[in-house]
Amino acid sequence: MALIGRNAAGKTAQLDDVSKKIIEQLQADGRRSYAEIGKAVGLSEAAVRQRVQKLTDAGVMQVVAVTDPMQLGFYRQAMIGIRATGDTRVLAEQLSAIPAVDYVVLTAGSFDLLVEVVCEDDDELITLLNSQIRSLDGVSSTETFVYLKLHKQFYNWGTR
Repeated sequence: MALIGRNAAGKTAQLDDVSKKIIEQLQADGRRSYAEIGKAVGLSEAAVRQRVQKLTDAGVMQVVAVTDPMQLGFYRQAMIGIRATGDTRVLAEQLSAIPAVDYVVLTAGSFDLLVEVVCEDDDELITLLNSQIRSLDGVSSTETFVYLKLHKQFYNWGTR
């Protein structure tokens, strides 16, 4: 296999062109059968199954269902910029444990962390901010960017 990148264990993963094509097939449609993928990439169903298992075991990829929060009753999404004191890795772990938080990234720049949240409504967002995020040790300030409309969200960017 031959793509240069780091897997979950911090080791460089190497993917060949066939593995990249398998990933691209799954990104286009995660429900695509191994037989269909095999036809598209020139492998048997068993060979595709084996490669997919190796890719997931290595932490190179996940096959997941992505939902539309609005259709599930979560009408308020926001990105929260957090300025912090102390070890941001510790704070990132604490934020990651909050169920409404679906994305946590340590950053450089105006904010130390960016956190995406999905809430049912504004009341839940206010409670989340005041009771769960701003009350954490190390949070010095927050800035909330409320999503008005999701214009684009794709996960099929490929393996470049």
